[in-house]
Amino acid sequence: MDQRQDLPTVLRRFGREECSQEPLYIALCDAFADDERALALLAEAPPEQRKANLLLAALHERVLAGAAPELAAYYPSVAGERAPDAGLSAALQACLAREWPALVQHLRHGATQTNEVGRCTAIWPALGEAARATGARHLALLDLGCSAGLNLGVDRYRLRYRTDDGAWHERGGAAVPIESRWLGAAPLPAPADWRLTLRHGLDPAPVDVTDPARLRWLQACLWPHDARRRERLARAAAQLQELPVALTQADDCIAAIEPWLKSLPAGVQPVLLTSWVLYYLSGADLDRLRATVDRLALSHGLAWICGDLPALSAPRSPRPPEPVLPAGEAASSLTLWTLRHAQAGQVVERSLAWSHPHGRWLHWL
Repeated sequence: MDQRQDLPTVLRRFGREECSQEPLYIALCDAFADDERALALLAEAPPEQRKANLLLAALHERVLAGAAPELAAYYPSVAGERAPDAGLSAALQACLAREWPALVQHLRHGATQTNEVGRCTAIWPALGEAARATGARHLALLDLGCSAGLNLGVDRYRLRYRTDDGAWHERGGAAVPIESRWLGAAPLPAPADWRLTLRHGLDPAPVDVTDPARLRWLQACLWPHDARRRERLARAAAQLQELPVALTQADDCIAAIEPWLKSLPAGVQPVLLTSWVLYYLSGADLDRLRATVDRLALSHGLAWICGDLPALSAPRSPRPPEPVLPAGEAASSLTLWTLRHAQAGQVVERSLAWSHPHGRWLHWL
């Protein structure tokens, strides 16, 4: 993606493989790929952020801000009902010409901070597995790349799993319902015999959800048609203000893990969480993160829950068989959840589950 000539291919592939249920984004990715101005805009992003979803989020933010009236008719997130048609390309070009400075700012300095709380359907049972594997009952959770820190409220959400027989099973708190299909024959997560004692987030640019512009950016990172995710984000953002959560800005989040760990009180189990963060790291930073986690696992008992593309979350482990997906679900961006921790003087890793990248379904292994 560092090469300009690769960008059209990247954009078209993203639209075809990652946005199969979002007709507007399929059409926009094709329009971007054929538009020299759009390609120049994407090239403004740093190489590690030169991704189609950042360009789509930047454009969506302008629509949500009311600054792109010619595009608003196409966006369900602002009550638009117009299907992608021949007028979309001209509307895009008009928006790019007028909003270029704001869009460049997003591409140069922004990041796709989706902070998808739907992933809590996987994070919840993964925390239970970390507690079981370490024998701990009091967990201190560090969300690296936390964005607004919404996933730190995992135990406060009402998680609703629908099994293959059509029955619903609920876990967790009473607020912000999050629904997921529970695939396969593995038993559902047992009621928690552990608790989150401390909640901390690290991010190069943590999001203050009380700031309307920053909250709008989180909303812009969602797909325009998905009203359920928008409502869930708004409710989770409101609940976050009632939680004892500490968010820290860190230019080097990896280096900040050890100071956090050493600041913890005795008797708590440190758990690092990364959910779709490794995808945005350079190869050198990936190696440094893995080396840091392994060292701290052996010296301080750190456990690591990771959800990402399988080549990133478990690069050295055998890939478990993929699940049979529900009708209508695409196999793109399958997320593999892993747990890595110290055991008998060695660092061990195992795969826990497959999930939809936004938590719509979960297949526990």
